[in-house]
Amino acid sequence: MPDATRRPSPLKAVLDIRRQELPLALSMFGYFFLVITTFWILKPLKKGLFIQFYDATGFTLFGARFDASEAELLAKVANMVVAFVAVVVFTWLVRRFRRQQLTLIFSAFFSAAFVLYSVLLADADGPVVWSFYLFGDLYSTLMVATFFAFMNDSVDSSSAKRLYGLVGLGGVVGGVFGTTTVRTQIKHIELSSWMWICLAIAGLIAVLAWFAGRLVGEGAPQKAPEQASEKSEKKPEPASQGNPAFEGARLVMRSPYLLSVVAIVGLYEIASTIMDFQFTATIAHYLDGPAIGAQFATVYTITNIASLCVQLFLTSFIMTRFGVGVALMVLPAAIVLGSGAFIVAPVLWVGSLLNTADNAFSYSINQSAKEALYVPTTADEKYKAKAFIDMFVQRFAKAIAVGVSLGIGALASDFESLRWLSAVTLVIVALWIVAVRYVGRRFKELEQ
Repeated sequence: MPDATRRPSPLKAVLDIRRQELPLALSMFGYFFLVITTFWILKPLKKGLFIQFYDATGFTLFGARFDASEAELLAKVANMVVAFVAVVVFTWLVRRFRRQQLTLIFSAFFSAAFVLYSVLLADADGPVVWSFYLFGDLYSTLMVATFFAFMNDSVDSSSAKRLYGLVGLGGVVGGVFGTTTVRTQIKHIELSSWMWICLAIAGLIAVLAWFAGRLVGEGAPQKAPEQASEKSEKKPEPASQGNPAFEGARLVMRSPYLLSVVAIVGLYEIASTIMDFQFTATIAHYLDGPAIGAQFATVYTITNIASLCVQLFLTSFIMTRFGVGVALMVLPAAIVLGSGAFIVAPVLWVGSLLNTADNAFSYSINQSAKEALYVPTTADEKYKAKAFIDMFVQRFAKAIAVGVSLGIGALASDFESLRWLSAVTLVIVALWIVAVRYVGRRFKELEQ
């Protein structure tokens, strides 16, 4: 006879979805799969184009010359401006639309942009290279934020622990599919043709969001009946009338819980940006020409396969058995190991695998756990405060990391001196762990 006390496998934890939850879970799985597929198509294309464009000549600004990896740091600062505009637009739209309506609006916007870039990328100059780089980040900023605002507004804390493993798996599989496709086809498909592929995917995203919205609107029982009745008894939140540029910030400043989420997101982005600079500088130092884009695609493929394994075997297993707080500790531990290795040996593959130490866990277990933190918050906090954190705070933190990276890069006498940026990363991770411990305790209190 089977052992009745034996724990279920991690795979069962990922797929432990109630029958009535399955239609919503599968539709959101597909939705997230397609969003992340597009993101991972755009990421190596925009990054490869940018680095190749400035690798030979460098970038000059106000008489100062920057190499390709430093120029990309400046682009990350420009992303902060774009993100601020995105926060304002997103908050303004949230006052009027929610859930699938937001997805349909942004899908239409990005579809028009894909058509435009299919023409512009055929003969890209400096302004097109810069705008395409910023556009790639804008896509991930808006579409991922819209997806999780939709998801967080459709489940409760208990169902989130079950559903987010499968839904997050959709994103991880999308990452593997997107990077593998780019890696195998990057030499055969023109940049402009990739835009038509992204356009087709945008249409599928709109269809799935519409279907998921109907499920939620029709009262798909993703929540227990007693929880649904309790939610319906709450008074509706008053319509917001403040400046949309600061509405999310005001919500964050009133909540110690959300401020701790800001600390987690901000400290991670600083550490991640430093590691990405080291990763990019390593590839630009050791490789030239088309080999740069090929290496990016190869590393991204390795990263996403590792992310798939983490999501499949660890995410739901850790979240359901040990809690969200423990799940949030996995990424900082991986970053400590990767950064420590780079201090010891700043060579091509150690530098390349900094990306894996970061993103294999960031796009899997850390993202699922971080998004679950918003489930016990109010609707305004899910949409407006989360948009402020995910769009502006992330980009502001990246700008801080840019200053740190450029400052240490200016003092560095050679490439190998960049290893000491990892010491800064380790200090940041120590502060990050303090914030994780606090938010883990508060999440347990809020979900009860």
